[in-house]
Amino acid sequence: MFDALARLFSRPDATALALEPRLAVAALLVHLAAVDGAVKAEERIALKGALRDFYALSADEVEKLIAEATHRDNESVDFYRFTSALSSLGTKERVEIVRMMWQVVFADKKNHELEDNMVWRIAELIGVSARDRTMLRNQMARL
Repeated sequence: MFDALARLFSRPDATALALEPRLAVAALLVHLAAVDGAVKAEERIALKGALRDFYALSADEVEKLIAEATHRDNESVDFYRFTSALSSLGTKERVEIVRMMWQVVFADKKNHELEDNMVWRIAELIGVSARDRTMLRNQMARL
């Protein structure tokens, strides 16, 4: 029995759960853009812009990253896979991730309750304070 468990956890796909942080961020942003039932053009533009600017990516690199992130999001059952890749990042980078999330939320000038809830949960999971999350929400809502 222990041998079977050891084989299960030593399989390549079991260790492949760790994601590169930018892929994890992209997957969270992809999910966020769709969480209210539809991805609006403004949200897609904001998503691409946030990834391009923060990671200094070309348009082609952003498209490939979003395609892979969409695939990963579709096969995921929860956020743990993505947030675990981000919780070890520095505070400034984690706060920036939450800022990018609000940027996508307010791209269409609306804050749907599902979007708000998702940002709240992700911020908690990656260790961004309620104070920082709220300040960022207020800043992005004014833009």
